[in-house]
Amino acid sequence: MLFLLGVLVVAVGVALSIALHEIGHLVPAKKLGVKVTQYMVGFGPTIWSRHRGETEYGIKAIPLGGYVRMIGMLPPRPGDKPGELRSVSTGRFSQMADQARADAMEEVRPGDEERVFYRLAPWKKIIVMMGGPLMNLLIAAVLLTGVITLYGLPQVAPKVGALSTCVPTATPTVQMPQPECQPGDPKAPSVAAGLQVGDRFVAVNGTPITSWEQVSDAIRDSDGKTLTFVVQRDGKEETVVVHPAVLDRATYDAQGNPVTKGGDLVLTSMGFLGVVPGQELVRTPLVEAPQFVWDRTLDTAGVLVRIPQKMAGIVQAAFGSGERDPNGPVSIVGVGRIGGEVAAMDIPADEGGNWLKLAQLVLLIASLNLALFVFNLIPLLPLDGGHVAGALWEWLKKGWARLRHRPDPGFVDVAKGLPIAYGMSILLIGFSVLLIYADIVKPISLFG
Repeated sequence: MLFLLGVLVVAVGVALSIALHEIGHLVPAKKLGVKVTQYMVGFGPTIWSRHRGETEYGIKAIPLGGYVRMIGMLPPRPGDKPGELRSVSTGRFSQMADQARADAMEEVRPGDEERVFYRLAPWKKIIVMMGGPLMNLLIAAVLLTGVITLYGLPQVAPKVGALSTCVPTATPTVQMPQPECQPGDPKAPSVAAGLQVGDRFVAVNGTPITSWEQVSDAIRDSDGKTLTFVVQRDGKEETVVVHPAVLDRATYDAQGNPVTKGGDLVLTSMGFLGVVPGQELVRTPLVEAPQFVWDRTLDTAGVLVRIPQKMAGIVQAAFGSGERDPNGPVSIVGVGRIGGEVAAMDIPADEGGNWLKLAQLVLLIASLNLALFVFNLIPLLPLDGGHVAGALWEWLKKGWARLRHRPDPGFVDVAKGLPIAYGMSILLIGFSVLLIYADIVKPISLFG
């Protein structure tokens, strides 16, 4: 039941995000005088619709997007009179563009000639087309800011999150850089000294502790010498004396990968206690929220840029024996599954319980909105970024003509980009189908 509830929360969040994205186009278009005939959430057969004024508002059967239909999205071909098209064209692409122009002109009724989209000034076109992506960015910013400032984010804390049961005596290898406990291995120093899960480190050898890095450095550099910790347990401070072991451990680079030389691991001798750090929720000051949102936006952009190179791995995972990249792209099916797993997690009340689940679901929806924002900025039709690119090019052409005292060059013929738009649509549909299939046959799971 909780799994289905999580899926439902994600589905509602996605639907609202799409609806608000389209409102981001609808409102400025109407304010700037463009006639909008349809506002639809979803694709395919219409489930429900109502007419309000000149606009039909509705919901369609396939909740994988939405659209706002504005009349006159495509300008007439240079040399054609408004509302008229030459009937003869040569070339398949030219015929394709002419047919699209004809379809666009069918929506223009007598009296609507000045309410077409293509007649807007370039800066107005940019406002209309950027309204949708900016709405997604606003949603993400509000959700992220709310979570990190009101609830907080888990961060590593100077406390005991878990204890190792032993001192692994096996030598680290490339295949197993972190050896596991084997029968006969000695008890971990942390367990032998009586440390408990939840203990918070207050001081080590008389030096106050404020971060986990201080604990880690003290253990690593101990060289087997005795460490005296003061820990806070059940509201009281207690002294715990530990005797760290000394082990040869794998060395890791800045990306977290084990360093090798000549095919063998590079080992470093260091102290070992057998303590895994705990986490706690830390609220972010409101003034730091914009930087957090910006960083997450850049991270999302990086993921989207790498999608083409990750598709080969998805194909191998979906149709072969390859494994899914846990940090790779997922479809709406995969997002729903992750939402269900989050809702179904068994989290004790003292570790956040249902509030932590809700925060994670909100962060998931915020991430989706960041993805929608970045994705729609790609300067290719049929995406919003493609229309923005056309408006920017028109703005530059008109400005250059004014500087040179030349006649107005007219509207940019975005219909010439329709072959690219159709190709992009086919590619996006293919990617979507592949991701949905992969998320069904070999899904990414939070728990492996």
